[in-house]
Amino acid sequence: MSNTSNIVVFSLSGFNATVYRVTLFSLTLLSYCVILVINVSLILTITLDENLHEPMYICLCNLFINELYGTAGFYPKFAFDLLSDVHVISYIGCLLQIFVIYSYLLVDYSALALMAYDRYVAICRPLEYHSVMSVRRTAVLVALSWLVPLCCAIISVTLTSTLQLCGSHIEKLYCENWAIVKLACSSTKAIDIFGLIVMTFYIGHFLFILGSYVQLVKSALKSREGRRKFTQTCVPHLLCLFNVSASLLFDVMYSRYGSAAVPQSVNNFMAIQFLLIPAIVNPIIYGLILTKI
Repeated sequence: MSNTSNIVVFSLSGFNATVYRVTLFSLTLLSYCVILVINVSLILTITLDENLHEPMYICLCNLFINELYGTAGFYPKFAFDLLSDVHVISYIGCLLQIFVIYSYLLVDYSALALMAYDRYVAICRPLEYHSVMSVRRTAVLVALSWLVPLCCAIISVTLTSTLQLCGSHIEKLYCENWAIVKLACSSTKAIDIFGLIVMTFYIGHFLFILGSYVQLVKSALKSREGRRKFTQTCVPHLLCLFNVSASLLFDVMYSRYGSAAVPQSVNNFMAIQFLLIPAIVNPIIYGLILTKI
């Protein structure tokens, strides 16, 4: 039995089936530049325009900052590996990448839940909106949308770091928690229980968002102004929620139940699309639909 202290690096076998690496590197660099430009542009637009200093746009700015945070944990290393003949990552670097990507996903859901609550108050309780969603309360909720996911990620990575591993071969393009757990030859009960708790907590987020939108739809149907507000501010949020949820679901299904018959190139795409599509599509959706932006 190999102890984790004996493992210095992990090998990433997902690159074995990668062809046209220079072309992929160029596309990766282009994608990352697009992500940086559109997210930074929207963050600066919201920050510098005083007319956008409202709870909804503060929540949006929080979402765009998180996109930059999450992609920073993947793209630089991925681009470097595309041009390298050796595809390895250090043990500490692997845990750090797991922490960033894991916390990025959780913050994304927390941010979407916060945005759903903001829209619920704005449309269903408009007279109370400015008292309920004050700037101070919004700042506290935004801070919690980061604090709770970061604590969850710290606990998860700490539990993973205590596992005894019997291998160092990761069948992906990057490090992720489930890939490390599958290498364990010691008990994974603690991390399984904690993972179930976190999953239940964030399923609660999803149900909360759905419940909010049931109330939003009921309220929006009562007036033309309600329908206009819903179409303009809630449809982008629903599209982003579907985008993130579908991308994450595909990754989870492929990580745990992916078939060996599926080509490695398909597995690779399914493994990175939740880091690629939301970071590009979400700011474009809001940038095009929200008239103030």
